[in-house]
Amino acid sequence: MASGQERVRDGFHAGPAEGADDSVLPFAVEGLDVRGRAVRLGPSIDLILSRHGYPPAVSRVVGEAAALAVLLGSALKFEGQFQLQTRSDGPVGMVVVDFDTPDRLRACATFDAERLAAAEAAGETGTGALLGSGHLALTIDQGAAMSRYQGIVALEGDDFEAAAHTYFRQSEQIPTHVRLAVGEETSGAGEARRTGYRAGGVMVQFLPPTGAGAARASTEAQDEDADDRWREAHLLAETVEDHELIDSTVSSERLLYRLFHERGVRVFEAQPVREACRCDRDRILATLSRFDDDDRRAMVGEDGRIGVTCEFCSRHYDIDPAEIGIETGISEGNTQ
Repeated sequence: MASGQERVRDGFHAGPAEGADDSVLPFAVEGLDVRGRAVRLGPSIDLILSRHGYPPAVSRVVGEAAALAVLLGSALKFEGQFQLQTRSDGPVGMVVVDFDTPDRLRACATFDAERLAAAEAAGETGTGALLGSGHLALTIDQGAAMSRYQGIVALEGDDFEAAAHTYFRQSEQIPTHVRLAVGEETSGAGEARRTGYRAGGVMVQFLPPTGAGAARASTEAQDEDADDRWREAHLLAETVEDHELIDSTVSSERLLYRLFHERGVRVFEAQPVREACRCDRDRILATLSRFDDDDRRAMVGEDGRIGVTCEFCSRHYDIDPAEIGIETGISEGNTQ
């Protein structure tokens, strides 16, 4: 290890942190002026998707969105929240993924079951077809003391890879290439045999030196050389197969070595990722208290209770109306 933050690879040796599931591995390929991150999601994305019981096509869309959100959100260097949200007219009408730095992930989606079945019957199950037309919003929230930043990308039958490329081209003006994949993997044998979802992704960005310290002068010949370096990096990243991004036996470090070893890839300390929802009882009570009295009374069920289920983690909260200042006139002794 060259320092406490990085590990230089001239050969190959996989360390446990770099090969772990539910982690993001930052890397640099200095010979190509490229930096990027590789993400591998295992138990975290499987837990998110299994809680909702989405159809496989919807699970794939949510998994891709989660992998992209982690790739982007893990780059934040401050305490804050990164949100990816789609609103579109396809069978999958909305996808929301929250990544709270440094490591908390949650996700959910809404979909039209009848339209989804029709799309599947027609063989139109690609992410772009399921999302349809609409927009993708990428929001960075640093808290009450700081203003929020939001980037909007139009969706016109695009998948998340294409939308990410459009975002970086229009908003950040950084040459960027993203690859995403989602799939199921079976492990174990006999009674221990199980199938779980996995998601993965890799993002490469061309970030050549700038300013007075730049090693290359801005001449036409050097600009052409820069184009060649980015073209090479782009082509190498494009060779990644879906199965390589989600295969539990191919670590992120091994994958990066396969891609860039001839140019000298350097990896940094892996960042863990975990499934974690923001919801708790106090937040639920605070949200309910913002409604007016009539609306809160309308929430009370026949049993005299208010039931709230979190859309992200499916956790159910049983609320006594008295906790939010509503008297129902129903006592526990009279509840059937």
